[in-house]
Amino acid sequence: MWIADQWKDYEVLDTSSGEKLERWGNYLLVRPDPQVIWDTPKKNVGWNKMNGHYHRSSQGGGEWEFFNLPNEWNIKYKDLTFGLKPFSFKHTGLFPEQATNWDWFSDLIKKANRPIKVLNLFAYTGGATLAAAKAGATVTHVDASKGMVGWAKENASASGLEDAPIRYLVDDCVKFVEREIRRGNVYDAIIMDPPSYGRGPKGEIWKIEESIFPFITLTTKLLSNNPLFFLVNSYTTGLQPAVLSYMINTAVTTIHGGKVEADEIGLLVKESGLVLPCGASGRWRK
Repeated sequence: MWIADQWKDYEVLDTSSGEKLERWGNYLLVRPDPQVIWDTPKKNVGWNKMNGHYHRSSQGGGEWEFFNLPNEWNIKYKDLTFGLKPFSFKHTGLFPEQATNWDWFSDLIKKANRPIKVLNLFAYTGGATLAAAKAGATVTHVDASKGMVGWAKENASASGLEDAPIRYLVDDCVKFVEREIRRGNVYDAIIMDPPSYGRGPKGEIWKIEESIFPFITLTTKLLSNNPLFFLVNSYTTGLQPAVLSYMINTAVTTIHGGKVEADEIGLLVKESGLVLPCGASGRWRK
Protein backbone atom coordinates (compact mmCIF):
# COMPACT_ATOMS: atom_id res chain seq x y z
CA MET A 1 0.00 0.00 0.00
CA TRP A 2 1.15 3.53 -0.78
CA ILE A 3 0.80 5.65 2.37
CA ALA A 4 0.64 9.44 2.51
CA ASP A 5 2.75 9.75 5.66
CA GLN A 6 4.56 13.06 5.10
CA TRP A 7 1.82 15.36 6.38
CA LYS A 8 2.40 17.78 9.26
CA ASP A 9 -0.95 19.65 9.11
CA TYR A 10 -3.21 16.62 8.66
CA GLU A 11 -3.69 13.27 10.39
CA VAL A 12 -6.31 10.61 11.03
CA LEU A 13 -6.44 10.46 14.83
CA ASP A 14 -8.88 7.60 15.34
CA THR A 15 -11.58 5.51 13.64
CA SER A 16 -14.68 3.79 14.99
CA SER A 17 -18.33 3.01 14.20
CA GLY A 18 -18.25 4.14 10.60
CA GLU A 19 -16.49 7.42 11.30
CA LYS A 20 -12.98 8.90 11.31
CA LEU A 21 -11.63 11.64 13.55
CA GLU A 22 -9.26 13.89 11.60
CA ARG A 23 -7.05 16.86 12.43
CA TRP A 24 -6.98 19.47 9.69
CA GLY A 25 -4.46 22.01 10.94
CA ASN A 26 -5.84 23.30 14.25
CA TYR A 27 -9.34 21.87 13.79
CA LEU A 28 -10.87 18.46 14.40
CA LEU A 29 -13.51 17.00 12.10
CA VAL A 30 -15.53 13.80 12.36
CA ARG A 31 -16.70 12.40 9.03
CA PRO A 32 -18.24 9.10 7.92
CA ASP A 33 -16.01 6.62 6.11
CA PRO A 34 -17.36 3.50 4.37
CA GLN A 35 -14.16 1.58 5.13
CA VAL A 36 -14.56 1.95 8.90
CA ILE A 37 -16.80 -1.06 9.52
CA TRP A 38 -15.37 -1.83 12.97
CA ASP A 39 -16.83 -0.73 16.29
CA THR A 40 -13.85 -0.20 18.58
CA PRO A 41 -13.45 1.98 21.69
CA LYS A 42 -12.91 5.65 20.88
CA LYS A 43 -9.55 6.30 22.52
CA ASN A 44 -8.64 9.77 21.29
CA VAL A 45 -9.84 12.71 23.39
CA GLY A 46 -10.53 14.60 20.18
CA TRP A 47 -13.87 12.84 19.81
CA ASN A 48 -15.07 15.13 22.60
CA LYS A 49 -13.41 18.26 21.18
CA MET A 50 -14.54 18.17 17.56
CA ASN A 51 -15.06 21.38 15.59
CA GLY A 52 -17.25 19.80 12.94
CA HIS A 53 -19.32 16.63 12.59
CA TYR A 54 -20.86 15.43 9.36
CA HIS A 55 -24.01 13.44 10.07
CA ARG A 56 -25.02 11.09 7.28
CA SER A 57 -28.75 10.82 6.57
CA SER A 58 -30.48 7.46 6.10
CA GLN A 59 -32.13 9.02 3.04
CA GLY A 60 -28.76 9.81 1.49
CA GLY A 61 -26.48 12.82 1.84
CA GLY A 62 -26.29 14.47 5.21
CA GLU A 63 -25.41 17.73 6.94
CA TRP A 64 -22.68 19.36 8.99
CA GLU A 65 -22.86 20.35 12.63
CA PHE A 66 -20.23 22.94 13.59
CA PHE A 67 -18.54 23.84 16.89
CA ASN A 68 -16.32 26.94 16.62
CA LEU A 69 -15.14 26.13 13.11
CA PRO A 70 -14.26 28.99 10.72
CA ASN A 71 -15.87 29.12 7.30
CA GLU A 72 -12.47 28.69 5.68
CA TRP A 73 -8.90 27.96 6.80
CA ASN A 74 -5.59 26.81 5.30
CA ILE A 75 -3.26 23.86 5.74
CA LYS A 76 0.13 23.19 4.16
CA TYR A 77 1.77 20.18 2.55
CA LYS A 78 5.48 20.84 2.19
CA ASP A 79 5.62 24.00 -0.01
CA LEU A 80 1.95 23.92 -0.99
CA THR A 81 -0.96 25.69 0.72
CA PHE A 82 -4.58 24.57 0.44
CA GLY A 83 -7.75 26.39 1.41
CA LEU A 84 -10.35 24.26 3.17
CA LYS A 85 -14.06 24.66 3.73
CA PRO A 86 -16.63 22.01 4.63
CA PHE A 87 -19.27 21.63 1.97
CA SER A 88 -21.99 19.20 1.00
CA PHE A 89 -21.26 15.49 0.63
CA LYS A 90 -18.84 15.68 3.61
CA HIS A 91 -15.85 16.98 1.62
CA THR A 92 -13.40 19.71 2.63
CA GLY A 93 -11.85 20.41 -0.77
CA LEU A 94 -8.82 18.16 -0.38
CA PHE A 95 -8.01 14.43 -0.42
CA PRO A 96 -4.89 14.12 1.77
CA GLU A 97 -4.14 10.53 0.74
CA GLN A 98 -3.28 11.80 -2.75
CA ALA A 99 -0.06 13.30 -1.38
CA THR A 100 1.62 9.93 -1.94
CA ASN A 101 0.96 10.34 -5.66
CA TRP A 102 2.06 13.98 -5.65
CA ASP A 103 5.43 12.92 -4.24
CA TRP A 104 5.78 10.12 -6.78
CA PHE A 105 5.22 12.16 -9.91
CA SER A 106 6.99 15.27 -8.56
CA ASP A 107 10.15 13.22 -8.29
CA LEU A 108 9.75 12.00 -11.89
CA ILE A 109 9.22 15.55 -13.17
CA LYS A 110 12.26 16.91 -11.32
CA LYS A 111 14.50 14.12 -12.61
CA ALA A 112 13.27 14.30 -16.22
CA ASN A 113 15.73 17.09 -17.10
CA ARG A 114 13.43 18.33 -19.84
CA PRO A 115 10.24 20.38 -20.13
CA ILE A 116 7.22 18.31 -19.09
CA LYS A 117 3.63 19.06 -20.12
CA VAL A 118 1.04 17.59 -17.73
CA LEU A 119 -2.69 17.18 -18.33
CA ASN A 120 -4.74 16.91 -15.12
CA LEU A 121 -8.29 15.67 -15.77
CA PHE A 122 -11.13 15.84 -13.22
CA ALA A 123 -8.65 18.13 -11.50
CA TYR A 124 -10.89 19.27 -8.60
CA THR A 125 -9.24 21.92 -6.37
CA GLY A 126 -5.80 21.43 -7.85
CA GLY A 127 -3.73 19.33 -5.46
CA ALA A 128 -2.03 17.40 -8.27
CA THR A 129 -1.88 20.51 -10.47
CA LEU A 130 0.03 22.47 -7.84
CA ALA A 131 2.38 19.60 -7.05
CA ALA A 132 3.23 19.16 -10.74
CA ALA A 133 3.71 22.89 -11.26
CA LYS A 134 5.88 23.17 -8.16
CA ALA A 135 8.06 20.37 -9.55
CA GLY A 136 8.58 22.40 -12.73
CA ALA A 137 5.92 21.15 -15.15
CA THR A 138 3.57 23.10 -17.40
CA VAL A 139 0.06 22.02 -16.44
CA THR A 140 -3.36 22.02 -18.11
CA HIS A 141 -6.03 21.76 -15.39
CA VAL A 142 -9.50 20.60 -16.52
CA ASP A 143 -12.64 20.25 -14.41
CA ALA A 144 -16.33 20.62 -15.26
CA SER A 145 -17.05 22.67 -12.12
CA LYS A 146 -16.40 26.40 -12.38
CA GLY A 147 -16.34 26.65 -8.59
CA MET A 148 -13.65 23.98 -8.25
CA VAL A 149 -11.48 25.59 -10.91
CA GLY A 150 -11.78 28.91 -9.09
CA TRP A 151 -10.81 27.19 -5.85
CA ALA A 152 -7.76 25.69 -7.59
CA LYS A 153 -6.66 29.17 -8.68
CA GLU A 154 -6.96 30.38 -5.09
CA ASN A 155 -4.83 27.46 -3.90
CA ALA A 156 -2.22 28.28 -6.54
CA SER A 157 -2.08 31.88 -5.37
CA ALA A 158 -1.79 30.81 -1.72
CA SER A 159 1.07 28.49 -2.72
CA GLY A 160 2.99 31.22 -4.54
CA LEU A 161 2.14 29.68 -7.92
CA GLU A 162 -0.13 32.41 -9.30
CA ASP A 163 2.38 33.01 -12.13
CA ALA A 164 3.16 29.33 -12.75
CA PRO A 165 2.48 27.96 -16.27
CA ILE A 166 -0.95 26.54 -15.44
CA ARG A 167 -3.86 26.68 -17.89
CA TYR A 168 -7.25 26.40 -16.15
CA LEU A 169 -10.24 25.14 -18.13
CA VAL A 170 -13.87 24.63 -17.11
CA ASP A 171 -14.87 21.83 -19.45
CA ASP A 172 -16.23 18.32 -19.73
CA CYS A 173 -13.13 16.11 -19.62
CA VAL A 174 -14.24 13.67 -22.32
CA LYS A 175 -15.19 16.45 -24.72
CA PHE A 176 -11.93 18.28 -23.99
CA VAL A 177 -9.83 15.20 -24.73
CA GLU A 178 -11.69 14.62 -28.00
CA ARG A 179 -11.01 18.21 -29.09
CA GLU A 180 -7.34 18.04 -28.07
CA ILE A 181 -6.89 14.92 -30.21
CA ARG A 182 -8.42 16.72 -33.21
CA ARG A 183 -6.14 19.72 -32.55
CA GLY A 184 -3.07 17.47 -32.48
CA ASN A 185 -1.97 18.52 -28.99
CA VAL A 186 0.10 16.10 -26.91
CA TYR A 187 1.24 15.80 -23.29
CA ASP A 188 4.15 14.10 -21.57
CA ALA A 189 2.10 13.07 -18.55
CA ILE A 190 -1.57 12.53 -17.78
CA ILE A 191 -3.33 12.45 -14.41
CA MET A 192 -6.97 11.51 -14.02
CA ASP A 193 -9.14 11.27 -10.92
CA PRO A 194 -12.54 10.35 -12.37
CA PRO A 195 -15.70 10.32 -10.25
CA SER A 196 -17.67 7.14 -9.67
CA TYR A 197 -20.73 8.81 -11.15
CA GLY A 198 -21.38 12.15 -12.76
CA ARG A 199 -23.17 14.13 -15.42
CA GLY A 200 -21.68 16.23 -18.18
CA PRO A 201 -22.81 19.78 -19.03
CA LYS A 202 -25.44 18.42 -21.44
CA GLY A 203 -26.64 15.64 -19.17
CA GLU A 204 -24.18 13.00 -20.33
CA ILE A 205 -23.99 10.21 -17.77
CA TRP A 206 -20.61 9.01 -16.52
CA LYS A 207 -20.53 5.63 -14.76
CA ILE A 208 -16.94 4.74 -14.01
CA GLU A 209 -17.32 0.98 -14.53
CA GLU A 210 -18.65 1.59 -18.03
CA SER A 211 -16.70 4.69 -19.00
CA ILE A 212 -13.22 4.45 -17.51
CA PHE A 213 -11.52 2.00 -19.88
CA PRO A 214 -12.77 3.67 -23.09
CA PHE A 215 -11.68 7.00 -21.61
CA ILE A 216 -8.21 5.75 -20.67
CA THR A 217 -7.83 4.34 -24.18
CA LEU A 218 -8.98 7.63 -25.71
CA THR A 219 -6.69 9.70 -23.53
CA THR A 220 -3.57 7.71 -24.46
CA LYS A 221 -3.88 9.32 -27.90
CA LEU A 222 -2.73 12.55 -26.24
CA LEU A 223 0.57 11.09 -25.01
CA SER A 224 3.72 12.44 -26.62
CA ASN A 225 6.30 10.24 -28.29
CA ASN A 226 8.34 10.31 -25.08
CA PRO A 227 5.80 10.17 -22.26
CA LEU A 228 6.89 10.35 -18.62
CA PHE A 229 3.95 8.99 -16.60
CA PHE A 230 0.25 8.15 -16.60
CA LEU A 231 -1.71 8.12 -13.33
CA VAL A 232 -5.28 6.92 -12.70
CA ASN A 233 -6.96 7.27 -9.31
CA SER A 234 -10.12 5.53 -8.19
CA TYR A 235 -12.32 5.71 -5.12
CA THR A 236 -14.75 3.14 -6.51
CA THR A 237 -14.71 -0.05 -4.45
CA GLY A 238 -15.12 -2.30 -7.49
CA LEU A 239 -11.99 -1.00 -9.21
CA GLN A 240 -9.27 -2.93 -7.42
CA PRO A 241 -5.56 -2.26 -8.08
CA ALA A 242 -5.36 -5.32 -10.34
CA VAL A 243 -8.14 -3.89 -12.50
CA LEU A 244 -6.36 -0.53 -12.80
CA SER A 245 -3.12 -2.34 -13.64
CA TYR A 246 -4.77 -4.39 -16.38
CA MET A 247 -6.46 -1.36 -17.97
CA ILE A 248 -3.29 0.75 -18.00
CA ASN A 249 -1.15 -2.12 -19.25
CA THR A 250 -3.60 -2.75 -22.07
CA ALA A 251 -3.98 0.89 -23.07
CA VAL A 252 -0.51 2.34 -22.40
CA THR A 253 2.21 -0.29 -22.00
CA THR A 254 1.35 -2.10 -25.22
CA ILE A 255 2.11 1.13 -27.11
CA HIS A 256 4.81 2.89 -25.07
CA GLY A 257 6.49 0.11 -23.11
CA GLY A 258 7.44 1.07 -19.58
CA LYS A 259 5.98 -0.48 -16.46
CA VAL A 260 2.79 -0.32 -14.40
CA GLU A 261 2.32 -0.48 -10.64
CA ALA A 262 -1.04 -0.42 -8.91
CA ASP A 263 -1.89 -0.51 -5.22
CA GLU A 264 -4.22 0.80 -2.57
CA ILE A 265 -3.48 4.23 -1.14
CA GLY A 266 -4.03 4.99 2.52
CA LEU A 267 -3.52 7.09 5.63
CA LEU A 268 -2.02 6.09 8.96
CA VAL A 269 -4.35 6.08 11.96
CA LYS A 270 -2.58 7.54 14.99
CA GLU A 271 -4.36 5.61 17.75
CA SER A 272 -4.28 2.14 16.20
CA GLY A 273 -1.21 2.33 14.00
CA LEU A 274 -3.25 0.74 11.23
CA VAL A 275 -3.64 2.14 7.72
CA LEU A 276 -7.05 3.37 6.56
CA PRO A 277 -7.64 2.40 2.89
CA CYS A 278 -8.61 5.38 0.72
CA GLY A 279 -9.02 3.97 -2.77
CA ALA A 280 -6.48 2.78 -5.30
CA SER A 281 -4.09 4.19 -7.89
CA GLY A 282 -2.52 2.83 -11.05
CA ARG A 283 0.83 4.32 -12.04
CA TRP A 284 2.61 3.93 -15.37
CA ARG A 285 6.06 5.26 -15.99
CA LYS A 286 8.50 4.96 -18.86
